[in-house]
Amino acid sequence: MQFKEIQMDQWVRKEHYEHYKNNVRCSYSVTVPIDVTDLLIKLKAKGLKAYPAQIYLLSSVVNQCKEFRMSTNEEQHLGYWDVMDPMYTVLNTSTETFSSVWTKYDRCFLTFYKRYLEDTAQYANGVLFPQKNIPSNIFNISSVPWLNFTAFNLNVFSNENYYLPIFTIGKYIKEDDKIQMPLAIQCHHAVCDGLHLGRFVDALRYMATHTEEWLLL
Repeated sequence: MQFKEIQMDQWVRKEHYEHYKNNVRCSYSVTVPIDVTDLLIKLKAKGLKAYPAQIYLLSSVVNQCKEFRMSTNEEQHLGYWDVMDPMYTVLNTSTETFSSVWTKYDRCFLTFYKRYLEDTAQYANGVLFPQKNIPSNIFNISSVPWLNFTAFNLNVFSNENYYLPIFTIGKYIKEDDKIQMPLAIQCHHAVCDGLHLGRFVDALRYMATHTEEWLLL
């Protein structure tokens, strides 16, 4: 992994970044439906779990979109990671607590899927952060499959300059012959505008409906 610092004086978004960082400090949340009908059919036919596929899709698109990989380094300089890995919640049904587990991303779905199975088998014990030496290049995914929603908002009080996205996956919603997955996306306006968010959602929807391009086993 490599952190690439942004040369602020040469950055076209410098004015926008400084405005939403210093003057109008704000993050925003958008909830969108993702059609997962075909995805679920293909996964079921192959005997595969849905959650790691959802994590893989989000990770793949995050790694396509620089605006979703932006953060600050130890010197508080803005930049972006060349590659990001997902950290995701896994429920321990015995304790009814969840663990935040991270898995190294790989463009090959099968490789990532196997890593997910290994990591969750070892670390999904209900301890909040069971793994040691958590890397800096991670982004967060939560899953609440017990609740469908059309709006969802997180309030991050500890760090007003938390620039990385946060994703929340909800319970499937059946609409006619389609199955929609509600997805809440939390962004910081200093680094991510509506244009960038729209591109992200379009790319995610494309991957969800074009499984033949990546679901190769």
